Amino acid sequence: MSDEALVRRYAGRAVPRYTSYPTAAEFTAAVGPQDHARWLGRLDPAEPISLYVHVPYCRALCHYCGCHAKMAIREDVFAAYRQRIETEIELVSRHLPGRLKVARLHWGGGTPTILGGEALASIVETLGRHFAFEADFEHAIELDPRRLDRPLAESLAALGINRASFGVQDLDPFVQKAIGRVQPLPVVTRGIDHLHAVGINCINLDLMYGLPGQTEESIEKTCQTVIDLDPDRVAVYGYAHMPARRRNQRLIDPASLPGAEQRFAQAQMVAAIFAAAGYVQIGIDHYARPDDSLAKAVSVGRLHRNFQGYTDDDRPTLIGFGSSAISRLADGYVQNITGNTAYAHKIDAGEMPTARGHRFVGDDLVRARIIEALMCDFKVDLHAVAAGRDYADELALLRPLAADGLVQVNGARVEVTEIGRPFVRLVAAVFDQFRAIEPTRFSRAV
Repeated sequence: MSDEALVRRYAGRAVPRYTSYPTAAEFTAAVGPQDHARWLGRLDPAEPISLYVHVPYCRALCHYCGCHAKMAIREDVFAAYRQRIETEIELVSRHLPGRLKVARLHWGGGTPTILGGEALASIVETLGRHFAFEADFEHAIELDPRRLDRPLAESLAALGINRASFGVQDLDPFVQKAIGRVQPLPVVTRGIDHLHAVGINCINLDLMYGLPGQTEESIEKTCQTVIDLDPDRVAVYGYAHMPARRRNQRLIDPASLPGAEQRFAQAQMVAAIFAAAGYVQIGIDHYARPDDSLAKAVSVGRLHRNFQGYTDDDRPTLIGFGSSAISRLADGYVQNITGNTAYAHKIDAGEMPTARGHRFVGDDLVRARIIEALMCDFKVDLHAVAAGRDYADELALLRPLAADGLVQVNGARVEVTEIGRPFVRLVAAVFDQFRAIEPTRFSRAV
């Protein structure tokens, strides 16, 4: 089947991104604060964990944004949020079996640095009282280059930040205006220079395709310019237009969005450009220099996938703090309340802000490993991952995909073909017992 025919048949289908399994769309209120507390107490005190801190505020909200973020400009709002994060850390620590070791700390948002250097330092100090940071732990943060100056960069370095991600999205002025994020190249370059000057040298840049007004020519120019900036990693996500769920996305004219065939062509071109520049493709949407830890993880089959995307983080436990933050524990997932006001009320009342989650049951964990293997390695041996389990129904559902050349099935071995890799989420969805193909619920397959 031709690329055009495959795109027409499959690219527009709505499927999860599978940064977890089950996905957050399947979380329910059946899991609450008591479950959360009990699961925290059952963690292995000898096992290093990862931490995530979510800051849900930006000084301006981009039109394309699909994150749990709100616009805010008042310093008292930021100060109050910092205090509540620290209170939540203390609430969570009461239920832990000891002072757990931390291998990774990631700040996301929103714009985490909106809190200011002193507030970030205060949160790190609070974390340090309740957790034990390993000597070589990875300390990463998401940054808005428009809000980064030299003093802030120095504050980040003083905190031990050793990896930073910049949201770039696109460098074409027309596209930037269309997505409400005017960010000229010199702003990005200056931000990278600030980080390098203070010793933060691991730089990730985030791009997007499928944005309003984008063309193959404009994306090619953006990618070539980004390559000249020499980042360690680049993530290139497909824009998910879901205005029914994200009011800010209603500012984007749907008529200006590339169609399915254009999106596919853009994604394919991006992959070719970064491959030609010597970057290793990581899964479906990340690229890394050959000496980066992500590329090394691919080479030894240790790539993983979590809420931050592709990662070499193999810690099974992630504890999240802040409004909407998700934790992955041995017993299941828990998510905090997404509304900032409701989150504040819970914290001020001295209560865990858990709103919903999912308790692992049945073969959830096995299916999670199958889906992660497909998303990371593009192949899975069901006998090795799920010995003794019967997935005959799923293998039958793969037959149409196999007939179209997207996947090969040899006994219990499932392998996504080269032409099928852009559609791997469709293959993964076959093993998702919660799957519901709804156009307003998930993003396009490509």
